[in-house]
Amino acid sequence: MTTERRASESIKGGNAMKRSWKPIVTFTVIAIGLLVGLAVGHLDAQQKNILASKKVAAAPALDGSVDATWSGAQPLVVKVIGGKNLPGGTTEVSLRSVVAGDTIYFQAQYKDPTQSLRSEPWQKQADGSWKKLKDPDDKGGDNNTYYEDKLAMIWNISSPAFEQRGCMAACHTGEGKPYGNKYLPNPNERADIWHLKGVRTGTVGQADDQYLDGTRYDKDKAPEAGRKSDPKTGGGYVDNVSDDKKGPNFALKGNKPAPPYWIVDADKEPFDDSKYKAGDEVPGIIVAPFTGDRGDIRAGVTWKDGVYTVVMWRKLVTNSEYDVQFNEKKEYAFGVAVFDNAQVRHAFTPGVLKLIIE
Repeated sequence: MTTERRASESIKGGNAMKRSWKPIVTFTVIAIGLLVGLAVGHLDAQQKNILASKKVAAAPALDGSVDATWSGAQPLVVKVIGGKNLPGGTTEVSLRSVVAGDTIYFQAQYKDPTQSLRSEPWQKQADGSWKKLKDPDDKGGDNNTYYEDKLAMIWNISSPAFEQRGCMAACHTGEGKPYGNKYLPNPNERADIWHLKGVRTGTVGQADDQYLDGTRYDKDKAPEAGRKSDPKTGGGYVDNVSDDKKGPNFALKGNKPAPPYWIVDADKEPFDDSKYKAGDEVPGIIVAPFTGDRGDIRAGVTWKDGVYTVVMWRKLVTNSEYDVQFNEKKEYAFGVAVFDNAQVRHAFTPGVLKLIIE
């Protein structure tokens, strides 16, 4: 073979290799572009605080486990700040959502080192009297010691300011309250509150369905300002207190001392003081599931190894004037709050979160 022929074939081979590499390089560039696009899309959604609710064939796990349905839903991780009792006043909440049939489901997971259930119990004293355990620093509606853990979501219904500022549009400091009041800027505006209360509603598988309007704070006429509860036909929670306010009125089955720190209404027994010794405690709360509009939201709560998993679910459409209706192709503005053994001093999400239903 001559030198010229070998050189010619070498050049031909090199050209062939170059031609064969072109589709590989092109495919690689496309693949990298797709991956970058997906990553940017996810990052963009995170930066815009968007939670995507994915439509699925069947309901997800409701027992606190993360099954294939939940793990297949893209999480939105948000930071809540400014809360009492949480380490540094903050924690991160991982939110997921799916839609199955006519129902929307939400899962929230977040760290809370302590599970707080000892909600203002009665304690028998050495002299035989009964004392309601209270936060010694509570000057009224600000219990941060003998309370419960809570999680809340608030959904805009008709407030333009909420669309722009989230739940901060409803937060008003001072006004006679140690942690301020909640009400919307205008009288006719509304927002929907899903209030999971660890002892009072979580123990009966519900979140408290409430709402917010523009009622201004008035010490006598409107002490709760804009916070109100959806109508109910029955059920709910009440204080376990005798007519003379000096002790409990009912007891757990068999007059056993707490824990648990709640009495299910259907199982309550008349209180028998002779069954208790000094230091024993009796629950301060009697619970029963809400019926009617206030009982629309189902819930499941688990706490394990310092992590809460809360699942809440509700019909997409309830037709209640006090509820957000998930029947439009739009972004739904909402906020999240975490209460660590705190009556009102919650950790909150600054800014606006948005839900989209895919």
